[in-house]
Amino acid sequence: MKQNLAKTYNPKEFEDRIYEMWESKGAFNAEVDKDKKPFTIVMPPPNITGQLHMGHALDQTLQDILTRWKRMQGYSALWLPGSDHASIATEVKVAEKLKKDKGIDKHDIGREEFLKLAWDWKREYGGRITKQCRKLGDSCDWRRERFTMDEGCNKAVNEMFISLYKKGLIYKGNRIINWCPSCCTTLSDAEVEHEDVNGHYWYFRYPAADGGEGITIATSRPETMFADIAIAVAEGDPRYEHLVGKTVLLPLVGREIPVITDEHADPEKGTGAVKITPAHDLNDFEVGQRHGLDASLSCIDEHAIMTELAGKYAGMDRYECRKAWVKDLEEAGYLVKIDDLIIPTGTCYRCHTVVEPRISDQWFVAMKTLAEPAIKAAAGEGGELEYVPPRFEKIYLNWLYDIRDWCISRQLWWGHRIPAYYCDECGEVVVQQGMPDKCPKCGCTHLTQDEDVLDTWFSSALWPFSTLGWPEKTPELEYFYPNNVMVTGYDIIFFWVVRMVFSGIYTMGEIPFKHVFIHGLVRDEQGRKMSKSLGNGIDPLEIIDEVGADALRFMLATGISPGNDMRFLSSKLESARNFANKLWNASRFTIMNFIGEDGEYLPMATAETAKLRDEDKWIIAKINEGAREITADLDKFETGLAGQKVYELIWDVYCDWYIELVKARLWGDDEEDKMTARYVLQKTLKDLLKLLHPFMPFITEEIWGFLPRTEGEVSDENPDGLLIRASWPEYSAEIGESADYAEAVKKLETAMEIIKSVRNIRAEAEAAPSRHVNLIVKTDTLSGMIPAIESYIRNIANVDSIKVEGMDAEAPDDVMSAVFNGGEILVPLDELVDKKAEIERLEKEKARLESEVARVEKKLANQGFVAKAPAAVVEEEKAKGEKYKEMLETVSARLAALAEK
Repeated sequence: MKQNLAKTYNPKEFEDRIYEMWESKGAFNAEVDKDKKPFTIVMPPPNITGQLHMGHALDQTLQDILTRWKRMQGYSALWLPGSDHASIATEVKVAEKLKKDKGIDKHDIGREEFLKLAWDWKREYGGRITKQCRKLGDSCDWRRERFTMDEGCNKAVNEMFISLYKKGLIYKGNRIINWCPSCCTTLSDAEVEHEDVNGHYWYFRYPAADGGEGITIATSRPETMFADIAIAVAEGDPRYEHLVGKTVLLPLVGREIPVITDEHADPEKGTGAVKITPAHDLNDFEVGQRHGLDASLSCIDEHAIMTELAGKYAGMDRYECRKAWVKDLEEAGYLVKIDDLIIPTGTCYRCHTVVEPRISDQWFVAMKTLAEPAIKAAAGEGGELEYVPPRFEKIYLNWLYDIRDWCISRQLWWGHRIPAYYCDECGEVVVQQGMPDKCPKCGCTHLTQDEDVLDTWFSSALWPFSTLGWPEKTPELEYFYPNNVMVTGYDIIFFWVVRMVFSGIYTMGEIPFKHVFIHGLVRDEQGRKMSKSLGNGIDPLEIIDEVGADALRFMLATGISPGNDMRFLSSKLESARNFANKLWNASRFTIMNFIGEDGEYLPMATAETAKLRDEDKWIIAKINEGAREITADLDKFETGLAGQKVYELIWDVYCDWYIELVKARLWGDDEEDKMTARYVLQKTLKDLLKLLHPFMPFITEEIWGFLPRTEGEVSDENPDGLLIRASWPEYSAEIGESADYAEAVKKLETAMEIIKSVRNIRAEAEAAPSRHVNLIVKTDTLSGMIPAIESYIRNIANVDSIKVEGMDAEAPDDVMSAVFNGGEILVPLDELVDKKAEIERLEKEKARLESEVARVEKKLANQGFVAKAPAAVVEEEKAKGEKYKEMLETVSARLAALAEK
């Protein structure tokens, strides 16, 4: 058995081993335990088509931090993993593979064979991302892993659909929807991405049918004019009152269309007149509904190809038609003018094709009834659902206030097939689990299931409870629902969070989680969104291979604040790797001092027998207060603040100060004191490892394994004494409110401030850290404390003697000074430097810098150089000149100061 950590920190040597050990010992398992409080997070299910990207890495690191923390606090902490079937994305992948392998499309093999291929693809590639999650350190209960199309989830989806249908909250209707001509399916409003693009408004004149003056309208989509059925103007608009009720002619086509009045027309916008095309615009569809207009005219088909209604332009792509149609209208004299404008454009969230509004027979969820309780659930409306940070509640509420009915049918094969069956004889619609034996209306035994599948987000909306067994009343559902927190990016609040909330309230009678912890995006070093087109994506698996999962996790967790984007900075990643290395080396030193020559652990004091010195009380008090603050930060989901505080406790308090303070005791002759020193070293290191574990689980568990076990660390719950199952450090009011500990903290922090001041004086004088000095400490309030801390100052700061004086004592000549909280320290100059040698050195440096300044000035005075050299080179020379001048001023000032002394 190894007695200590490896000499060099190399995460590749233990991260996979540690994870396999955790999993094999059931360290992630969460059970229904009435003696414990439950803590539940369901993982936002990554698509089976995907690979782990930096957004996943951030999202899952935050979830894992919370889960590990709560597990250590004694909760039955369930982090339930799973993956999403991703209808559109997966169907596209399988279709592409089919095309590549066999040169055919899905229609050539039919639905049943295509779905076999899709399931084969899922089996081959679907588990890839969950394996990658393990590399990150995700402490999920993998026994409970779910898939949005597994048998249980499918049953839940059908049950939800049937329930909503029976209550009239799901209906089939011929309405205008968002259509992706590339994916050939409908899209919900949430699946349409809106972006502003450079476009045009074309102004066209529609001549009056009676030969009188016509009317001019503006449109950004002239190719839809073939399906116009009216022109609308505002009621009372004096420009058009005489035309209302009359007809105008569709340019070049010659079909008459009426002029009507409607609130949709804005007299202040454009010409005040708008063309009405119900089949190709949502607002126009609603105008048509209000006026009973025919909405059947459609000039663009499902592939964005012009229909027969477009006459000679039929068969053209919509944009090809636009170009030809506008040219013909211009030549015929109907084009009045063109304005260049920014046009808001909707695109498919998957393939980014411009969406085409179409009227289609689709399934919808009636949202108004479901939205009302979801609105009331928000904390700002008196409910219990809290957003972190609170400003994101506004996005949630705005979406619900303005919500439209949700189109849930998709013209795909991969997904949850809609549980609606049509009688082949009489057309009766039957909605139920499984194919009916016969039509309940006419008795016919031939029924056909609806061809469409449900929107992926329909099944995802049930995730917080379907994964726990709903619609069955399982013990897990009773115990782990509602979830405690949903961790997710701000980009899917309306895609997913809104839908989970109203689905949870509808199904379970209560909100699905109490907190929504919103994080931002991980951007590149320049602040740009990571994307394939920019080629700036960063593979987290490559980062893990280079520096280990712990460094990546710590960089992500401490680089973000709730709701805000973060930049992936190489310097921050390197800093996290250096932190891990620092902890490793400090722990190795500590463990080395626990092992005797016989390879056994050396004796240690206990909490009852330890005779604590001031430095021991100081570090115990610092970690005690740190545990209180870190716990409070995690309670507020401030992982960045919490992680930074752990970092400071380990780097500054333990590594830089306590180890240095205690070294002499470890190597001394007082055996009892050595036992106390070893006790405090291991106690404080263990507490720090516990605090760091949620952030950097691998390195902390590896170090923990080399530390001696103490009473309570091995139990029935934790038979192997693993860190992952250890108890979270709790704040001790006894220590926090102790005058004895407070006095020790004051002593040590005063000593440290004096030591830092001595170091700063040495640095300013450019004296070697090893150079011994004598100190004068001037203070009126701390004279009684200095003798108690003198040994710290002398040992660590290389001080030979300390003389304490009052603040009004006259300062000797030739000293360097620094102030600290409570006084001032003085160091005789001749103890820092050899004055004569220092003056000689500075004179040489001054001459060198004067030469450099003259050289740069001469170069910049050369007009040929300035004119011909690249601008960057000229600027670089200017910067050099300024730097040399600043250095010259510093050296000159130092010389002047020495001359005066």
